[in-house]
Amino acid sequence: MNKRIFLLCATGFLCTVGAAQEKENQQDNDVRQLEEVVVTDSRFSLKREHSGKTVIQITQAELQRNQGRSVAEIINSKSGIEINGSRSNAGQNLSYFVRGGNNRQVLVLIDGIQVSDPSQIAGDYDLRLMDLGEIESIEIVKGASSTLYGNRAATAVINITTKKPGKDKISGNFQSSFGTNQPANEDDYNLSDFSNNVSVNGTLGKFSYLAGFGNQYTNGLSAVIGDEKDPFNRINSNINLGYRFSDRFSFKILGYYDKFKAAFDSSSPLQDDNSFSESEQFRVTIAPEYTYSNGSVTLNASYNTIDRDIYSAYPNAYEANSTVVDLFNKYNFSDKFYTIVGINYIKNEATLGAETDFNVTDPYANVVWVSNFGLNLNAGGRWNNHSEYGSHFTYNLNPSYVVDLAGSYLKFLGSYSSSYIAPTLSQLFGAFGANPDLKPEEDRTLEGGMEFNNNKFRLSALYFNREAKNFIDYTVVDPDTFESMYTNIEEAFTVNGVEVEVAYNPLEALQLDANYTFTENRDKVALRIPKHKANANISYKLLQKTFLGLNYQYTGERLDVVYNPDFTSENIALDAFSLLNFNINHQFSKRLNVFFNLDNIFNEEYVEVVGYTTKGRNIRAGFRLSL
Repeated sequence: MNKRIFLLCATGFLCTVGAAQEKENQQDNDVRQLEEVVVTDSRFSLKREHSGKTVIQITQAELQRNQGRSVAEIINSKSGIEINGSRSNAGQNLSYFVRGGNNRQVLVLIDGIQVSDPSQIAGDYDLRLMDLGEIESIEIVKGASSTLYGNRAATAVINITTKKPGKDKISGNFQSSFGTNQPANEDDYNLSDFSNNVSVNGTLGKFSYLAGFGNQYTNGLSAVIGDEKDPFNRINSNINLGYRFSDRFSFKILGYYDKFKAAFDSSSPLQDDNSFSESEQFRVTIAPEYTYSNGSVTLNASYNTIDRDIYSAYPNAYEANSTVVDLFNKYNFSDKFYTIVGINYIKNEATLGAETDFNVTDPYANVVWVSNFGLNLNAGGRWNNHSEYGSHFTYNLNPSYVVDLAGSYLKFLGSYSSSYIAPTLSQLFGAFGANPDLKPEEDRTLEGGMEFNNNKFRLSALYFNREAKNFIDYTVVDPDTFESMYTNIEEAFTVNGVEVEVAYNPLEALQLDANYTFTENRDKVALRIPKHKANANISYKLLQKTFLGLNYQYTGERLDVVYNPDFTSENIALDAFSLLNFNINHQFSKRLNVFFNLDNIFNEEYVEVVGYTTKGRNIRAGFRLSL
């Protein structure tokens, strides 16, 4: 398809839509609510001013503005976070670099349950499995959070909430988008990225239901820099059934099925290949809840199975499952003391040449005190009991003080918290370099900062200092034979950084957001982690139902590693790069919304991983229909 014709047609259509005069006066559901309510940092719904953290909230309105993008792309625009691979081929492995950490230090929750893949070396959850269309909102808390959430909650907790049934007897949603998927050195603008999501939901008396299905097919990019295209194909389905037996007791059952097939290329040597991988996951969760005066008792229990198959010159197959049970009691003492006491049980199993498993049993307690003179305190502890290495204690102390400024507030906050990262099944019992004597990694995070907030403007600035001990690394233990194994590194290392966030609504129709992150690791080489990173977003409401958006992202210099034919390696510096994206959304009615995205407007060439392809200028269009 000719580039100019396609761009002119798409732009002309959307400009016509944007210029249409709207007579209907509709409330703008995208107006920022600066008096936000946050949950993840305490598990209670607290006003933002009473939280001792700078919690990142990604609302449904923001997700709709980014329809057609991946979950990783959206999270990658937030402060303190770099998700390497999110701007590459859709099947590219994702690396979660938060505050200088790595994948095994980031915990993902889906509907309140810890999720992971016990067969992975890092034991992490793969965000490539998620369909943006099934997500209602995302909250991100950075820093050590093992007191409330346990293993891997060291640098961040990403809490994903899926969509819930509506109040009508029956309603439905259908989303569809299509676009290009090409590198900067091509300009064919062929349609090669297609996504669809459909769901039906409702409430019939005491019974509620939701069923959804989504799929994505993407082609057009080679994994490594080359000519052969490597497609990515994913399907998703989910179900949410609930029944309210009485005003006090309710029961939910949730089911998820996710599968993707991703083609990839040879990494040594770097060249086109016909390799591909398949990943299939099934998860079921039950969540009964009993509420009583000022409190509730909740059970979140989940069973997850994962099958991964690698078809390449080095084929392999992995099977894993995990059982997660989290039973907790929450009690609120007169809106001053919020307490939670619980016990968390996890059992991970994986076939890694042989059947392997471990289990974790963690009792925990946490309290939040909201005083009437501005002081707030969030504190707690967790006693980790692991079947392989024994016991370990983690804790958090998170005070904050709020100065009331007559409609605004100035909050000073600080925290001192610890976390643990248990060695994975692969590190303990796998086929390559396993070490059953490994101890857990320990992370300690010190934070200090402030937040100013009024009806139109919010500014937060935070300094963090993260110390890692017992870091697990794959090291050479015999220089003569090059025998390697996983070991705990004796030397501790420290990561320092600064995070700044700004949100400003100078006009009802105009919304400005920006963030900047400085990350420095003086004790250890930090591969693919930029020292400087910034994001800025402008959203403007044109007329009553048309929204324009401009997004800018700057990623600073960082190091990557290159492996030579003689089995030596060297670190090289990657150039900084900037990306500018544009989007327009128009709401024809309460039922129909259309959008158009233009990404990497200036077609900048850049590198995420040496030798691998990244996205150039691309366009995408689509719609969302509610019935």
